[in-house]
Amino acid sequence: MVSEIKQLLKKYWGYEAFRPLQEDIVQSVLAGHDTLALLPTGGGKSICFQVPALAKDGLCLVISPLVALMKDQVAQLQRREIPAVAVHSGLHKREIDIALDNCVYGNVKFLYLSPERLLTDIFRERVTRMNVNLIAVDEAHCISQWGYEFRPPYLQIAELRELLPNVPIIALTATATAEVKADIQVKLQFRNGKVFQKSFARANLSYSCLETEDKIGRLRAILQGVPGAAIVYVGTRRLTEEVARQLRHYRIAAAAYHAGLSHQERHRVQTEWLQDKTPVMVATNAFGMGIDKPDVRLVVHLDMPETLEAYYQEAGRAGRDEKYAYATLLLGPTDADTLRTKVTEAHPPAETLRKIYQCLANYYQLAVGSGALQSFDFNLEDFTRTYKLKALETYYALQKLQTEGFLQLNEAYFSPSKILITTEHEELYKFQVANPEHDPLLKMLLRIYGGNVYTSFVKISEKSLAEKLKTPAQTVKKSLLYLHQRGILIYEPQHDQPQVVFTTQRYDAADLPINVRRYNALRQNAQQKMEAVIRYAQTQKKCRTQLLLEYFGEISDKACRICDYCLQQRKRKRAQAIRDQLRSQIQQFLNETNLHPKELANQLDTKDIAYISDVISQLLEVGQVQYEADGKLKWVK
Repeated sequence: MVSEIKQLLKKYWGYEAFRPLQEDIVQSVLAGHDTLALLPTGGGKSICFQVPALAKDGLCLVISPLVALMKDQVAQLQRREIPAVAVHSGLHKREIDIALDNCVYGNVKFLYLSPERLLTDIFRERVTRMNVNLIAVDEAHCISQWGYEFRPPYLQIAELRELLPNVPIIALTATATAEVKADIQVKLQFRNGKVFQKSFARANLSYSCLETEDKIGRLRAILQGVPGAAIVYVGTRRLTEEVARQLRHYRIAAAAYHAGLSHQERHRVQTEWLQDKTPVMVATNAFGMGIDKPDVRLVVHLDMPETLEAYYQEAGRAGRDEKYAYATLLLGPTDADTLRTKVTEAHPPAETLRKIYQCLANYYQLAVGSGALQSFDFNLEDFTRTYKLKALETYYALQKLQTEGFLQLNEAYFSPSKILITTEHEELYKFQVANPEHDPLLKMLLRIYGGNVYTSFVKISEKSLAEKLKTPAQTVKKSLLYLHQRGILIYEPQHDQPQVVFTTQRYDAADLPINVRRYNALRQNAQQKMEAVIRYAQTQKKCRTQLLLEYFGEISDKACRICDYCLQQRKRKRAQAIRDQLRSQIQQFLNETNLHPKELANQLDTKDIAYISDVISQLLEVGQVQYEADGKLKWVK
């Protein structure tokens, strides 16, 4: 089996050998153990479930919370010619139906889906007919309310195990405290479990926290001193634009990235950054997930993150090539107070949650009892304007409605236009004869996509079709909408908007079953995590890596030697060694004869006047050296 898994690694990924712990994790999964794998960002977590799944008959269910991450991993697998599909809120129900059928009857090896999909009737009915060889739970910390991104739907994974009692499970995360590690195993009902944890220490990553009243000036100096690709994390979309503009003013090539940009703009700036055309990316934390760029030399945080878990993941995007890299947090005088206020505001009262939920139901005109797993394009600005709501309060309330399991919020992701012809060949021919104005478009679709257009959704470009038909793109879109309304085909237009998904049927807002006890516990947990960030940032008397390791329950007496504290300690030790050497030389020379300070300085090995003056001053202060009447220095026996 060892040779087989190494052959798979070589065939699909081109690697000759596994990274540390990867092979042990793969072997644990193949032996049928429930397995918890903790590997830092960039540690190759996906290989730990993809290789054993390929080594066995059947498919692997991958549960992931982020649509963008699902789409990215599916695309990567498909590029390696590994059959993979994703089921998420952005798909038409017929598209979901086809995808699940392919998992039952086809050769699909990986099915990615969000935890909200696990207990839908359509999935429960199909999954028992699938040959599932492994359940992989990505971002497994989401299952624990003591983690930093608790997602109640993750608790449903245990019920999935009842449907697939003999299928092993692998849980993967980059960050988990001891409490969260234990909770993951309990919530996933581990049997015969194994835990593999790579040290959270990053030997090549220099952490530092630098106090400054001029963050842009300090950032500019850091960027000019560290060549190569860099990520600058800020707290808001507005700041990404503002900081990038200021850096460009100083002739530093920088671009802004946030979820409010169009797909085309996000794709352009990301590509230029990946190709090193624009080395500095100023971004919100929407940037970085799933992006494979190993040679990032610097990650700077201009705003304090809310948790050390988030900071560790974001900082860890530097130096994945294991070469020297820097992670710097810039601290302003009021940053700690700002963070405390932010975390307090991020937990609005339960009544605010009910109010926002009611407005959202009205916004989409959902009746009580309807809407379960329906997804809608969402524009926060339009929503808050429509109901005269405060944008920040609304945003936090939506986040908490997600944490409570009533909604799922997906950042904007690009989904191209798609069609599926649902009419039988004979009926379609009759329609074409009776509606000659639509015949050219239908013939063109059949010519381009052939029989595939009857069996699965195919991606289309209205612009390309319009060019071939020598007609305006708007005419093509109008015709496709008409064909959709007539039931000839299913037309899903392109979308590039954030989405909101109602993960339960719509409640009457007054009866919204908020778990107040859990809500309060989560609030307290968030405040504790926030205070841990502040302690980390403000501590000046301990190695940064040791501080992070302690937070994650890993005790080490070995300092990293490259963080700001360790470098300062090394500098002090060097300075003390120089002073000790100077003191010894001064004693030696003055024991032989009295000397003027300038004469003495010329004979010393060190020519640094600051060091020499400092040592002479100290010796004069303690009476070890004194001035004679002629201005010469004398050693006092």
